[in-house]
Amino acid sequence: MEITSSYNIKASSTGARNGLVMAENVSPSIAFSAPRRSQGQPGYWTPEHFLVAAVASCFVSTFSWMATATKFEFISFNLEVQGMVEKDEMGWKFKEVVLRPRLKIVRAKDADRGNRLLAKAKRNCLIGRSLACPLSMESEITISTELAAAQSNADL
Repeated sequence: MEITSSYNIKASSTGARNGLVMAENVSPSIAFSAPRRSQGQPGYWTPEHFLVAAVASCFVSTFSWMATATKFEFISFNLEVQGMVEKDEMGWKFKEVVLRPRLKIVRAKDADRGNRLLAKAKRNCLIGRSLACPLSMESEITISTELAAAQSNADL
């Protein structure tokens, strides 16, 4: 069993505070800039966006894998992630990353199980576990009233 993996990225400068990152056999390459507070160009991904996106994509794939593996059914799963940076005596750093998963299910009885799976995904997300700042979660689970009513009628 393989116990290590390596992810290699190439980056090049395309001008003042701008660049391009690429990975072998992965499309597309991504143009980036420094953040605006560092005189970067607006409208580009920044290294800060990349870190927050890494957390988001890791959490979504971890939760989705766990839901599939445990046969947990849901209607939709969406995630917002907020990364907050602050300046201290050493410079800028991430202060906190907040996960805001929104899970829609059919049966109210599955809400506790959904919360447990979200918490487990947070604990098992590789990128989240690798952060030096706190990772918190504000989850919301809703029940689809239309499908819940249909399910109740089917049970009669």
